[in-house]
Amino acid sequence: MKFIKMIMLGYWAALLCACSSATPTQTTQVKTSAKIKNVILMIGDGMGPQQVGLLQEYAKRAPQSIYHGQDSAIAKLANLGVVGMSLHGPADRLVVDSACSATQLATGEPAGNEMIGLNRQGMAVHTILEKAKAKGKATGLVSDTRITHATPAAFAAHQIHRSKENDIALEMLTNGQVDVMLSGGLRHFLPKGYTLPSTPIHHFEQGLKAAALPLASKRTDTQNVLLLAEQSGYEFAFSKQQLNQAKSTKVLGLFASSAMADAIESKQGEKPNEPTLSDMAMHAVKTLSQNDNGFFLMIEGGQIDWAGHNNDAGTLLNEMVKFDTAVEAVLNWAAKRDDTLVVVTADHETGGFGFSYNAVDLPQAEVLANPNHDRYQPNFNFGQLEVLDKLFTQSKSYQNMWSAAQALKTPLAENLVNVVNAASEFKIAKTDAETILATSKNAFFKRGHSSLGSETASTINDFSSFYVYLAERPLNLIGRALSAQQNIVWSTGTHTHTPVGVFTFGPKEAIRPFGQMQTHVELGKKLQTALNLE
Repeated sequence: MKFIKMIMLGYWAALLCACSSATPTQTTQVKTSAKIKNVILMIGDGMGPQQVGLLQEYAKRAPQSIYHGQDSAIAKLANLGVVGMSLHGPADRLVVDSACSATQLATGEPAGNEMIGLNRQGMAVHTILEKAKAKGKATGLVSDTRITHATPAAFAAHQIHRSKENDIALEMLTNGQVDVMLSGGLRHFLPKGYTLPSTPIHHFEQGLKAAALPLASKRTDTQNVLLLAEQSGYEFAFSKQQLNQAKSTKVLGLFASSAMADAIESKQGEKPNEPTLSDMAMHAVKTLSQNDNGFFLMIEGGQIDWAGHNNDAGTLLNEMVKFDTAVEAVLNWAAKRDDTLVVVTADHETGGFGFSYNAVDLPQAEVLANPNHDRYQPNFNFGQLEVLDKLFTQSKSYQNMWSAAQALKTPLAENLVNVVNAASEFKIAKTDAETILATSKNAFFKRGHSSLGSETASTINDFSSFYVYLAERPLNLIGRALSAQQNIVWSTGTHTHTPVGVFTFGPKEAIRPFGQMQTHVELGKKLQTALNLE
């Protein structure tokens, strides 16, 4: 117990030192002008300190790391700026969802879970994006999920619930606040039953035809939000090529019907017509920086969260690398300026992820090369560094593994074994597949509930109440089947209250307030103060 207390004291001492430091630790110095014209807020959805640690461990120590032992971009940014921590709890609960957390960052006001752009009393609150627009600044939102999803929506819409994505799409277009929107979510902009005319007339129709995107609509009305966007002067981009050709200072880019490619699909070039998160981020920066008054831009790596919900460590690492690539591009741009603040943070942590030692594959004894040739044999499996490489080389997300297994005609257990073992260097047996496929009565059944409305569910025998997304339970169970080989533990299929990092780069006077222990409400206010919006 005394040893544990010493470890914890050391941890908090190191954390406080990191949070209080306002001086870059590298020889490269940040310019000292505190006049901030631009703020770029980068949100790794679900990116707790454990996820940042996974990225940095891979970057620095994986034998085959694509970083070749160099720091991740997040680590570079941290070393050049300041590091703080932030608590993200909602107004009156312990654990936050993405909509509430993003709303608190966007408004600097306490909010309620699953609300968009409202305070806890349900009143609309002006966001940093809206205030920046009122000051004559350019504004932008970028996400690899859907532009109507919780995090981007919270900066430009005001709705009682995050599920109202059709209303969010309409509000984002009619309020005229966002100059550049780049993401997925086309299905919420097309009218019910929409079909492309044989001879396109409007610009958006011409773009849709060239991009050949699926045109299934999620709207229940005949409102054509794309037509409204065209009438409002937006240039459209529905593919990477169209984005590269876009010249307007008002751009609506919708590159997928729902979410964009996950990091593994993107890395493998499975959706070559989609821009990457980094592509979208830098197009937004290039476009918005044409405004002499400056800009506010939010960039979300949203699928880090989804990998955490699915307890999918391989996809999680790939999503972290994807997000980090965007951070690298933004940091390289901002490093040439003395008027820009870059803040990298998260809305919450997802999954309760961590590496741990276990009793599987205990290490063999080795003879050390010291003068005594001592025999060295640790008692437990503390995890080989090669695990990091094996995670990164995973060739399908658990979601895509599950979908592929279901699509085959042979028995599902056999399919699952074959698909998982082909896509991962960690293997499952038929008995594992049978456990993954087992179902039982849903103890939390609630008729009509969006997540708990099924009377049966995949069987999770411990902490089952924390695995609330029943459709994702088979993915959680794949994660459990592989966890011992990966030296990985997961505590939940939802979010945790774990404080998240705040990594801030910019002029020294401007970044100093961010290097503290704070809340997301306070962080939201600091962002507005930095842009002189309060």
